Parts: sequence; C-alpha cells; structure tokens
Amino acid sequence: MPRPTAAQLAYGSCTVIFSTLAMLLLSQTNSGPGIAVVALSALALGLLVAMTVPVPKKPTPVAASAAPERVAESVPVASGSRR
Repeated sequence: MPRPTAAQLAYGSCTVIFSTLAMLLLSQTNSGPGIAVVALSALALGLLVAMTVPVPKKPTPVAASAAPERVAESVPVASGSRR
C-alpha cells in the first residue's frame, strides 16, 4: 500500500476534527458511549475522505519513437550542392 500524501493526511485530519465537533454539537450527547460512537463515526468518515482524495499521477515519458521525427524535421537540408 502506498504511503499517504500530505493532501490526504490534511483532508482526513480536518474531516475528523470538524465532523467530530459538528456531530457532538448537533447530537448534544453527554454519555460515554454516545461520544465513542461519534468519535468512531468521525474517524471512519475521515478515513473515507483521505482515501478518496485523488493522488497525482506520474508524468508519462515521451515515446522514444517521437523524438527522432522532430529532430529530422528541424535539420535544414542544403539545397544547391549537386554532383
């Protein structure tokens, strides 16, 4: 499994923090099990967000067959020297 990028860590952490605060404020729970359920659901949501952040793709190298064509077109041909 590849290592998470900085963007994935940032999005996941922010999601956990803000969703925990929002769910605790909206549910107004005071019990231990209620807080545990909120914390676990926020952690699951943060993990989901972190795993769905798009990962930047590596640039594809230029094909080796395309390079000689460009070089051949850019070389001027001397016109006027005939035998």
